[in-house]
Amino acid sequence: MKHYDFAPRFELLYQKALARYDQGVRQAAMLFDPAETAWLADNGISAQTLFDYAEDHTNYGEPGLGNAVAIEAVRRTYFHNVQQGRPSGVILDAATLPTKTDAVQGIAWLPRLIPKAKAKLRGELPASLMYCCGGDRAFFQQHDISPYEFLELVVCHEQDDAAIIAWVAARIAAGQ
Repeated sequence: MKHYDFAPRFELLYQKALARYDQGVRQAAMLFDPAETAWLADNGISAQTLFDYAEDHTNYGEPGLGNAVAIEAVRRTYFHNVQQGRPSGVILDAATLPTKTDAVQGIAWLPRLIPKAKAKLRGELPASLMYCCGGDRAFFQQHDISPYEFLELVVCHEQDDAAIIAWVAARIAAGQ
């Protein structure tokens, strides 16, 4: 099954990734057996994604299982409903991203985060990038935005960066 039992099955693979990382596994391709890797792919998720969660969880205690499940549920829904269960075949060139210090309407990191979130939705992140990395988490914590909430926002306004920026600016203004 890949639909009804998504969350508990994902949790099992998340826990396995943590255990394997703790055992010294440092290659995403070595985390799972072929059936597990196939299940992940059937849900629009790569082994690299779980490796990144395990690495950050081990080193920083974040983003944690709850955020991982929620983020991947948004990605999975996009994969099945928008991409019709087909990978895009495109990989984002990390060199094309705005710098970490770029800002829009005085909001640093947001110009970088928007294309990263779009690439996450589409399954187009290169192995060198993680959605909800330390920099993303700092942005989300500073502005009281959950990582999956932002990803859902990007789903709603995928073709309208101005709407995403306006929403974030309004959230920041409301919180101050």
